[in-house]
Amino acid sequence: MRPHFSMPRIGVPADVAAIRLALAAALNIKCDNGRKVGDSKYGVYAFYDFDGEPIYVGQTTEKLRVRIRRHLTNHRTDAVAMNVLDPFEVYDIEMWPFWDMQGLPSPKIAKRLDAAEYTVFEKLLAASTYTAVLNEKDMPKSATVKLPSSVRACIIPEELRESRKHPDVRIARRAGTIASLAKVISERDVSPGLRRTLHTQSRRLERLAAIRYAEFAGDPVETESEE
Repeated sequence: MRPHFSMPRIGVPADVAAIRLALAAALNIKCDNGRKVGDSKYGVYAFYDFDGEPIYVGQTTEKLRVRIRRHLTNHRTDAVAMNVLDPFEVYDIEMWPFWDMQGLPSPKIAKRLDAAEYTVFEKLLAASTYTAVLNEKDMPKSATVKLPSSVRACIIPEELRESRKHPDVRIARRAGTIASLAKVISERDVSPGLRRTLHTQSRRLERLAAIRYAEFAGDPVETESEE
């Protein structure tokens, strides 16, 4: 008699499916106008890690849900493909929808989105421990503008948070991202911005490893501002 082998189940792992559901719920949060935030065609978004550290900012003209899902699911973006952004690091997302841009001429939309993205970028830098985020491209300078009300939500289900944010897991992931990014840099003629991202990632890894070591050694951890 031939041995019986069960066919593998089709679909994504349970934890991935749970995160996608949480992401969908975040994108479906309703704004004050009663519309789902992810349906805004124009907007700016930011990602934060498990420490609340801002790590990435971007803008979109193709709906917030489309752009954000492209970053965080299987539709890869340049930032993910180049190992600038590890989707595993993203804990919170924040979105600024611009509902009033519909119908405006393209040049005006581009100018307003650039100014809004720069405003959020400056806000993130001010909130960052490293005064840096992982964006590899230089942000064009602009006058800051008034932002619409934002929507911020966690995309990691509660049952997965402890395992996902475990420092040893995060250290291993971050070290792997740095190694992959360094390999990309060693094989290509890249922009200075990508090297800046490598430096920022190295600083983030060093701090995470230092905090983890201090938990076992009982030594205080110096912050960058104290060095």
